[in-house]
Amino acid sequence: MSFLVYLAHATGMCFLVNGIPHFVQGVSGNKFQSPFASPPGVGESSAVVNVLWGSFNFAVGFVLLTQVGEFSPGLNTDTFFSLSTALIFALMIARHFSNVRSTSDDD
Repeated sequence: MSFLVYLAHATGMCFLVNGIPHFVQGVSGNKFQSPFASPPGVGESSAVVNVLWGSFNFAVGFVLLTQVGEFSPGLNTDTFFSLSTALIFALMIARHFSNVRSTSDDD
């Protein structure tokens, strides 16, 4: 498998991971940070915007995993690389959202 396929699958996992907090906060009726708020990634957008943004992230992630190369879950390099990237990205956005939300609580 080519490096570009691994990269597409890892990127797809990042989109899937990013979709989770936006979609969950949105369907819960909560405002949440999004790239459409002011300032982007720090300000909060409406629940509807977050449901749409989360859904868009799920769609892009799904396409990158299923339509680029062949993703076959199991004990293989592609799964390991994709899941490792997803975990690292999840930790990064957890830190980002934690910092932003703790800063906005101080206001």
